[in-house]
Amino acid sequence: MAPLAETGPSIPPPSIGRPDERPDPAPPWHALDTHDVAARVGSPADGLDAAEAAARQAKYGPNRLTPPPRRPAWRRFLTQFDNLLIHVLLVSGAVALLLRHWTDAAVILGVVLINAVIGHVQEDKAEQALEAIRNMLSPQAVVLRDGHAVTLPAEELVPGDRVFLASGDKVPADLRVDRAKGLLVQEAALTGESAATAKAPPAVAADAALGDRAGMAYAGTMVAQGQGTGIVVATGDATEIGRIGHLLASVAPAATPLLVQMGRFGRWLTGGILLLAAATFAFGRLVHGEPWQDMVLAAVGLAVAAIPEGLPAVMTITLAVGVTRMARRNAIIRHLPAVETLGSVGIICTDKTGTLTRNELVVQTIVTADGAYAVGGSGYRPEGEIRRDGRLVDPAQDLGLTELARAALLCNDAGLHRDADGDWQLAGDPTDGALLALAMKAGLEPAEELGRCPRRDAIPFESERQFMATLHHDHAGHGILVVKGAPERVLALCERERRAGGGVAIDRARWTTITGDLAGRGQRVLALAMRRSPIGPSELILDSLDEGLELLGLCGLTDPPREEALRAVAACRDAGIRVAMITGDHAATAAAIARTFGLGGGLGGGSGGGSGGGVITGPELDRLDEAGFAAAARANSVFARTTPEHKLRLITALQAAGNTVAMTGDGVNDAPALKRADVGVAMGRNGTEAAKEAAAMVLADDNFASIVHAVEEGRTVYDNLRKTILFLLPTNGAQAVVILAAVMTGTLLPITPVQILWVNMVTAVTLGLALAFEAPEPGVMARPPRPRDEPILSGRLVRRMLLALVLLVAASFGFFYFHRLQGDGVAVARTMAVNALVVGEIFFLLNARSLHRADLSPRGVFASRPVWLSIALMALLQLAFTYAPPLQALFGTAAIDATAWAAMIAVGLGLFLVVELEKWATGR
Repeated sequence: MAPLAETGPSIPPPSIGRPDERPDPAPPWHALDTHDVAARVGSPADGLDAAEAAARQAKYGPNRLTPPPRRPAWRRFLTQFDNLLIHVLLVSGAVALLLRHWTDAAVILGVVLINAVIGHVQEDKAEQALEAIRNMLSPQAVVLRDGHAVTLPAEELVPGDRVFLASGDKVPADLRVDRAKGLLVQEAALTGESAATAKAPPAVAADAALGDRAGMAYAGTMVAQGQGTGIVVATGDATEIGRIGHLLASVAPAATPLLVQMGRFGRWLTGGILLLAAATFAFGRLVHGEPWQDMVLAAVGLAVAAIPEGLPAVMTITLAVGVTRMARRNAIIRHLPAVETLGSVGIICTDKTGTLTRNELVVQTIVTADGAYAVGGSGYRPEGEIRRDGRLVDPAQDLGLTELARAALLCNDAGLHRDADGDWQLAGDPTDGALLALAMKAGLEPAEELGRCPRRDAIPFESERQFMATLHHDHAGHGILVVKGAPERVLALCERERRAGGGVAIDRARWTTITGDLAGRGQRVLALAMRRSPIGPSELILDSLDEGLELLGLCGLTDPPREEALRAVAACRDAGIRVAMITGDHAATAAAIARTFGLGGGLGGGSGGGSGGGVITGPELDRLDEAGFAAAARANSVFARTTPEHKLRLITALQAAGNTVAMTGDGVNDAPALKRADVGVAMGRNGTEAAKEAAAMVLADDNFASIVHAVEEGRTVYDNLRKTILFLLPTNGAQAVVILAAVMTGTLLPITPVQILWVNMVTAVTLGLALAFEAPEPGVMARPPRPRDEPILSGRLVRRMLLALVLLVAASFGFFYFHRLQGDGVAVARTMAVNALVVGEIFFLLNARSLHRADLSPRGVFASRPVWLSIALMALLQLAFTYAPPLQALFGTAAIDATAWAAMIAVGLGLFLVVELEKWATGR
């Protein structure tokens, strides 16, 4: 037995870099003749013997994907606390404990623990992407061992094994095909192509794209039709699926814009609060000579007042509200921050098959010698009009059309049936399914036609021949030969073409031109031919097929675009979002779909030259250096014949140019890019489990239009987060400034630390939550995406916050000192100060409902039910705070009269009008 060559399966998989940087100089398997492959991998014709198989198993390991080492659960849980906002919350809890405010401390620490548990669970789900890929290997395989075919667990396969393939099998390892009979393999999970790929032994070019390697069958793909054998050339981690698994494991998910911004905001806020607390302590001790214990308590009270401890919880709730809204619109969010990230998306990189298109082949065009026909309908539903020159055609009155449809039905191995929901389902090859649907649209019934013309023999489709032939006979003994296949091959077999008046000599040049025209529109072209003979032969003889064949016509098949996706892409353009198509399909097909959707132009992030909207292929990208690759990523919007590495590098290049990128996909080949994108979007119905687990969002209806709805919700969530921050910071800041001002002036505190904790707690569970439920503002999808580095609060909003803070502080101080001057006790004055602050917050909440638009209309003021429910709840709590004896004793409050309430409401209304006036003035 030949030894296993070290240059074979032990070669590491290619790196992501350029071809000239890859470590493997040997020709790839698909570029080698099968005899050379057998010699290189050590594969005897009668299979490996048991001893050699065991030795190779010991050397190469089992045929399964190696799981990466995982961090212990306790360490993954602890990392959930490694976030500055969580640190702020922990400090808030510690402060509450120091002040012996047990309830507030329990609430704060509870929020921290809940956030940690949610993050831990989500991380576990994200890491299941690798598990999904590992489960894609076949559980069993039929292998030639010791000269006999035996069934073994797939994990026992080793390089050099010879594997048998049959229709319905999952390919168990990477195989170099050495025999094939009608072998078609569905590779959509790896290449994105709708149609099954014909496999054949001949070698192809070394730089052939993955979808063009006819001599390879890759692990995890499905045999759609035919039979074959293959030599195992890679197992486990060395397979194409294994390489994608390694690629996925090496991809670090991108930090979302919200987390980046909140991290920056949290650092700024924490530093400012600590500095302010330290300054308060120092000023009281050094200037006024206050006891250090009092100043520690004052500094702690200021920190408690200033820290918006409810912000992380409110942020989580706001995102959760967005998740719920998106779920109603068929967008399932798996990672909470992705909700907001959708709102900042500037580029959507989408797969073609199943996302922009239906992933269902359909005959769109028919050309006979008498004319061209347009076929309506969608998917495999046998319903749709057939028109010629815009006029509806009755197939029963058009003999040429009926003959072509009958040939499409007879030379066909597919079946169509209705499921329990009434939807039409395909059993068999998608191309055959499209032809069968065409025949049924033409009024032909499969059972009736096959009963009239039963099949006697067949030559299955093989890539060497490029055609399929079937032999039928009618009940009078006449023979009917039908051939379908690649136009160039079928045209070569035909002597005549069918016209309405009978057969005439074929015009091959004309048909070749028509074929090129259909292919240029992105259609897959098939030719159909027929021969009738008075005496039917009993079997098909390959050498006699060209005797008397008449060409019936051509069929142009396409994977049609989704109507809703057409509208959604147009909506993206209106929202300033660019759409790029990254597909493993052929360049001509990608170009045709791009024209349909109006995709073109560069993707931004700087000038990059290039064709500006042409189609660039994976092999062309491989020939570029890093700078050229980045320029091509920016300059083009359609990328064809791409591999998982190309998709990952394209996403990374676009992100490096400052773009927030969403990526859609459904195949295993999409998983690394889905994980790397700012928002990975997987298809829920037809997507692989690997894609779903790597994505941050799953579309329940596989509809590109749902992404646009999700973007709208994402923009709304971000607006609501900004509104919440706009509301919380000045209200918390006002409490801190009240304490700061009292320390600086050496006067009595208008609000005590325990009263501040009350206001913080009740505001967090009432007013602070209300803005999370706000509806989208008008024109939310008419504005461009925000830049990644845009601050959460613009200068205009910061000025509004300072204005509100000054007004709130003035109201609280004003009422406190007014009542002290009137001779009221400290308890009454502080009760007025607290309630004046709360009433001001309530009116400012109404201001915060709109970021930029002043709206004093009843609809603008009263439209939000959650806001008014929160105001009502807050009012009840403040009444209890003011009048309930237990709370009076706990917080040091006293009862006040109706006149006091009227005065506070009047001041609050004044605050509301001043802020609305500022909106109107700056909005002009």
